[in-house]
Parts: sequence; C-alpha cells; structure tokens
Amino acid sequence: MVPLRHRFAAVALTIAAIFCFPAISDAADGRVSGVVRDAQGNAVPGVTVVVTNQVTHAAQTIVTGTDGGYSATVPTGVYTVAVSLKGFGKQTRKDLEVGAAGAAADFALEPRAEEEVTVTAMLREQNLQDVPFSIVAPTETDLRRAGADDIEDVAANVAGFTVQNLGPGQSQVAMRGVSAGQVVRDQPGVKEQVGAYLDDSIISLSLFTPDVDLFDVGRVEVLRGPQGTLFGAGSLSGTVRYISNQPELGVRKYFGEFGGSFVSGGSVGGNAKFGFNLPLGESAALRVAAYYNHLAGYMDAVQPDLSINEDVNSGDRTGVRASARFGSGNLTLTPRLLYQKVEMDGWNRIDDYNILGNPFTTTRPAVRLGEREQFTQIGEPFSDEFLLADLNIGYRFGSVNFNSITSYTNRDVLVVRDAGALTSSITGGSIGLPANVYTLDAPLDDATEASVWTEELRLSGSSEKFQWVLGGFFSDTRRDYGQDLLVAGFQDLTGIPTQGLRAPKDVLFFSDLGYDLTQFAMFGEGTYSTGDFDLTAGLRYYNFSEDKEQVFDGIFAQDNTGTQIVSQPGSTDASGVAPRFIVSYKANDKIRLNAQASRGFRLGGINDPLNVPLCTAQDLATFGGQENWEDETAWNYEVGAKTRVMGGRGSFNVALYQIDINDLQATVTAGSCSSRVIFNVPDARSRGLEVEFAGAPSENFDFSISGAFNNSELKSSLTSTDSSGNTSIVSGIQEGNRLPTVPEIQIAASATYQWNVTSDAIGYVTGTFQYTGSRFTQIGDQAAGFGTVNLNSFAPNTIGGPLTASTFVFDPELPSYTIVNLRLGMLRGKWDLSLYGNNLTDERAFLALDQERGTRARVGYLTNQPLTIGLTARVNF
Repeated sequence: MVPLRHRFAAVALTIAAIFCFPAISDAADGRVSGVVRDAQGNAVPGVTVVVTNQVTHAAQTIVTGTDGGYSATVPTGVYTVAVSLKGFGKQTRKDLEVGAAGAAADFALEPRAEEEVTVTAMLREQNLQDVPFSIVAPTETDLRRAGADDIEDVAANVAGFTVQNLGPGQSQVAMRGVSAGQVVRDQPGVKEQVGAYLDDSIISLSLFTPDVDLFDVGRVEVLRGPQGTLFGAGSLSGTVRYISNQPELGVRKYFGEFGGSFVSGGSVGGNAKFGFNLPLGESAALRVAAYYNHLAGYMDAVQPDLSINEDVNSGDRTGVRASARFGSGNLTLTPRLLYQKVEMDGWNRIDDYNILGNPFTTTRPAVRLGEREQFTQIGEPFSDEFLLADLNIGYRFGSVNFNSITSYTNRDVLVVRDAGALTSSITGGSIGLPANVYTLDAPLDDATEASVWTEELRLSGSSEKFQWVLGGFFSDTRRDYGQDLLVAGFQDLTGIPTQGLRAPKDVLFFSDLGYDLTQFAMFGEGTYSTGDFDLTAGLRYYNFSEDKEQVFDGIFAQDNTGTQIVSQPGSTDASGVAPRFIVSYKANDKIRLNAQASRGFRLGGINDPLNVPLCTAQDLATFGGQENWEDETAWNYEVGAKTRVMGGRGSFNVALYQIDINDLQATVTAGSCSSRVIFNVPDARSRGLEVEFAGAPSENFDFSISGAFNNSELKSSLTSTDSSGNTSIVSGIQEGNRLPTVPEIQIAASATYQWNVTSDAIGYVTGTFQYTGSRFTQIGDQAAGFGTVNLNSFAPNTIGGPLTASTFVFDPELPSYTIVNLRLGMLRGKWDLSLYGNNLTDERAFLALDQERGTRARVGYLTNQPLTIGLTARVNF
C-alpha cells in the first residue's frame, strides 16, 4: 500500500500544477445588460444575475441596482442569463448572442416561493422544495444577514439542529433528538452521530467537528434524519454539508470583509477576510479565500491570591481555502487546499463550585465567583490545526457522470487544562497530603493527532424517468492520542516515587493511545418517476475494523511499582447495511407529500481501561469489564408535506418522524474512577415534529420561522448489583429518562425588511430570534441524587475544612434560553455596510455542564458570548 505521505504529496503536486496553469485567453469583449422589473413594471433592486458562457461554462455573478439595471462585460459568445430573488420565480434566458455591440436581456419577475435554491442532498441537483425529506439550506446571503460565521451560528437559525459548545473548536452536533451524551477530549475512540462535509469531502472526526469559517461558502445544507445510505457511518441522525463557492471560469473578481466588535464586560474582537477569483486561460480558474478572526474574551479567571486575569478566553482563528478548476472537454479537475488554525488562551467556562476556590472554606481564602468567572492557577491554552487536501475528478461520457473524490485530512490538537481541582481531590482528598502538595500547579496536556485518507468513486446518470447513483467508499484513519499530568515538585515534597516505565518524574498520569481504523462501503440509490409519483430505493453495505493500542502509566493509573504499565490493546469490527425507501407524491403544483423509512449507523469502538487506583470497589464492579461497545443503529420512519402558499410567495413544510435506536452508545462518568466509558443501551426512541414557514410577501420583506418539537427517551434500563445484593440504576440509564444534549422545544425565526434609501442605496434591517429549551449534558445527569455534592465526601481530609456547609446543590438540567440579534445595514454600489447587535438581552446561557471527579472536584458550565456590538463592511471589486 502506498504510504499516506506519498498520497498527500501526489495531491499537493496536482494542486500546484493546476494552480500554475498558464493564461491563454485574449478573446474580444462585449456587454450584457438589462433591467429587471416586477409584474407591475416596477424596478426590482438586489436581484442576483448570473451570466454563463454556454461553451466554456464561464460564469459571472452581478446584482441589480436600485433602478433594476445590471451590466456585465464578457468575452463575445453565446450566453445564458439567469435571474433570481426571494419571493420571485427564477427566470432564465438561453442562447443570447453577445457580440462587440453587446446584447440586452430584460426580465419581468413573477411571484414564487422563496426557496429558489438548488441543492445536492441526494448527490444530484434538485430544487430545495423537491427534495423528498426534511432539509434546510441557508444561502450565503442568508448566512451573511444572520451574521453567521461558523456551524454554531447556523444551528442557531435552524430548528431541529443543535450544536453543543464544548469549548473552542469542539462542537458536538446532534439532530432530531438522537444523542448519547457529551463527548469530551479524552474519548478519542467515540464516533460522530452527524456527518460533516466540505462539498464532497468528509471533515468530521470522531471527537468534534471543526469550526470552519463560513466566508465564501455558498450555502450550508442541513439534511435531517439518517443519511447512512449515501453519506455513511457518521450520519446516523443527519448530515451537514458546507457547499463552497467554486472557481468560476472566465471571471476576475475580488471580494473582502472586515469589521470590529465590542463584547459587554469583555474585550474587542475583529476580523479581516479577503478572496479572489482569477481566470487561468479559457479553461481554468483559481479561487482563494483567506480569513483572520480575533475572538474577543469575556471570561475572567480568579487566581489563588484572589487577583483576576481578565478576558482569558480570547483567541484567533486564521485560515485559507484555495481551489482550482481545470476543464477540458468532458473532463474536469478541481483540486483544493484548506488550512485553518485556532489558538485560544482559555475556555468559556463558568465555575459554579471548585474544591480549591469556594465560599465554604474556613482555612483557605474564601472565593465567591461572579457570573462569568472561573477559578484557575494556570493558563489553559488551546491550539487546533486542521488541513484538508482533496481532488475531485469529474468525467462525462454520454449520459453518465463519473466522479472520483480523493481527500486527505490532518488535525493536530493540543489542549492544556488546569487540572488543579481534579488533582487536589486525589492528592489532598483521597490521599490526605498537605496543602503545599495539593496546591501544586497541575497542567493536564491532551494531544491528538489524526490523519484520514478517503477515496470515493461514483457513477451517476439519468433518463426521462430514472435517476441513479452507484459508488464505493474507502477510508484509512490513524489517530494518536496522549495525556500527561505534570505536577512539578510532587516527588520531592512527598517522597512518593512517580517515575514509571513511560511516565517521567512528577507525571502522575500518562497515556499513549493509538487507533487504526479502516472502512469500506458500497452504495447505490435510484429514483423512478411515474408521473406524479417518485419512488426511491437505496442501499449501503459497510465493513469496518479498528485496532487500538493503549498504554497507561503513572500513580493515578496503576500501583506504580516501577516495573509495569497498564497496557490494554483491543480490536473490534462490524459490517451491515443501511437501506432507504422514499415515496414522494406530487398532489398538485403546490403540494408534495413524502414518506420514507431509512436506516443510519454509528460505528462501535474500544473503551479505555479504568483508572483502577482511584476507583471504589463498587465503581470497579459497575464500570469494569466494558472492553468494547457495539455499532449503534437507528431506523427512521417519517411522513411530511412541502407546500407553496401565499400565492406562490411562501412555503409551509412539515415533517413528523419516529426514530427507533438500538444499542445507543451512552457516555457515562465512571463514578470515583475519574474515567469515562461507553455503554450500549439496548433501546431508545426519538419522535418529533418539524415545522417551517417562510415567505416573501413583497420584494421589500421576507421572513422565516421554524420549530422543532422533540420527545426522545431511553426505552431500556441498565442496573448493577452490589456485594449485598442491592440493585441500582447505572448512571441514570433508566427507561423514560431523556436523551441528552438536545432540547424538547427549539424555535428559530428571522425577518428582513429592505427599502430604497436614495437612488443608489438600499437599506435593510434583519432580526433573528432563537429559543432553545432545557436539556441535559449527559444521561448520568438524571441519576438519582445527581445535583447534590457532598462537600465532606473526603473526610477527614476535607480541603479547606471545616466548611460552613455540608452540601452544594446545583441543577443538572440546563435551563432554556433566548437569543435575539439585530442587524441594520446599507447596500451601496460595491459596499455592504452593517451595524449589528448580538445577544441584545445579554442572556447568559448554559450550553453544557462541565464537571470533574464526579462533581466532587469541580462543577461548571460552558457559556455563550454576552451582548456584542459591532460593525461589518463587505466589498466586491
């Protein structure tokens, strides 16, 4: 087998060669111009006009001015001109001959539903309303008006789609209530439940989805429900696809965006973004988009001397995406490179209780933390480098299309956490060492490096009544993960030997884990049209295997005799099928009814061994012996309707679903062991309703509102029996308990009004509203008694004791929250200037519960950004 580095080098060389393709065009120019009006003859500004050469397929995009006029300079030839605007039907004029004298094409728009968006959710082009299942696809304009910069911002405007913020660069995506609990950095073997793609290349890795900047992204497709047939193992409950703007042949343009913001109670943020599209002769083009974001900090860290470090969670995100396109006859090559680096100074974590900093102590300084404060002894920097190199080869022979998508991704993540609270709960609480030991600095370094090689081959075609796609997929993943907890000075102060076979002196915990995962799949899907009925059937066969090498050392991992380490290698494999069946009935021009049954899957994995020296006997019996976990599968049953209303200017869509889940991969905290393991819960269920209403009553006003109502719960219980024969529920895994991380109710709404300010300027105002209901972070948060911390659980070694209270009580159910944003802007010529306010009510939302040592060491919450005021300018030139 060819080594990955050689494959990557081949892709890189191909990219370099195409980027250097010489310019060879000196064609004469002409001009296409015209005016766009409505049915009453009024000029319509803000209409998108696309002028495409019918021979070279070179395309140029412009926008009509306040007089409805447009003009584009193009090489002479034969062109297609297409115009589109929300609230109006898309119109196209073909075979327009453009000579040196130019050509004119005027349009009169007719009212039509606002979803004039073409998507590729079924790996073929379709109108959004014609896709026979639940899908949302906010366009570049929608994203810009909402101020969306990353996937979390997208989720805020799409009901039924949630992104749990787990810290910088660590987003956990869920759809339709299917979630097994928060996945954190020290669970590198866990697989994703929602797949994320950049165009046709998968970018989601097991732990978290990279927060790719949305600059120069044409749309984001959110495909609700299992998508395992076409998109594979990571799409158990849905798929997210970033569809980037592709290189445009024959077009030279530049575009940029810059701005600044101020966070209430925090620091200043800003961004600078720039992109361009350049022709490289008649048959090649280059497109580059680069961005820099300075992310404002708003969290303050109280130190042991009670001084405060302000705005500790500031950081930077920098990236560049470069792609080329070369077309010759029926052959098209599209290579691309994406590089992004995120560097953060700290975390968006609120500490509610910290064993080293709390108001209950009488022998340590009392600490009362504010609304957006945490207690730390050291900094907590984070870095995340992400690289994607891919090559899409397309060839058309007759009525059949062939595509090869080759991709290589590499991700290098280094997380530094202040583990002072966790370590002190062991050294001071469990062992009973003095304060000069348990207050030593304890940085916990988590390092992950993952590389993935994928290859997908597809054949597709269509006839008058039948459309089909066949393909094969292969992936090879290598992931290396390690932790080390350095407590400098521990051995000298205590006399306890710490050096093991792999753990250096004063490293109390050490791990080195390696994973090799290969996956193979074959898939196919076809749609047969019989007039008003469309019948779709598809099937995917998959096979995967995973091998894992695990090495653990240090006194927190084993008895530290100095002569052994904990080594637990393992392997797992599985195979299966993921079918899909869809029936779509077009009742009339305004109503389409859909029904489907589909299956999704999530690959299994191998658990880490427990930190045995930290476990009680009961926890060792309850959580031990769980070496592997099995594939998780889900059957989705769904009916829905997509309708056009308001005389064609609006749409009303509804979907009703039930998802039956087998072997849910539940993430649980292993009690006193300071470990996490995965249990398979035999049965769970999610059912719900999604409703979307959108419209554009006039060219001046458009709106959308969506709601998701979900009821997801466990249908099985897991129990444990102690040495006395007493049976108890394991970590809240009890029939009837809710599935975690997803709300029961989610509502998103937006509205935009625009008007003519002057003869050459358009003003607009956009408001967005987001309501997210209550939810839990993990299944175990619903366990009996969870939410009450026994502050004397380490007695007689109570840190800071005697204490003024015996318990600390918190609510593990994260409360609902509401976010309101407003943007006021003006379009004038090449400029788009806007003033915005995000989180206008300064809502402090709890996004996830963050705990250590089963809440005995620390209880905190990840939180959102406070009220933010900013300015943004975008220019096309």
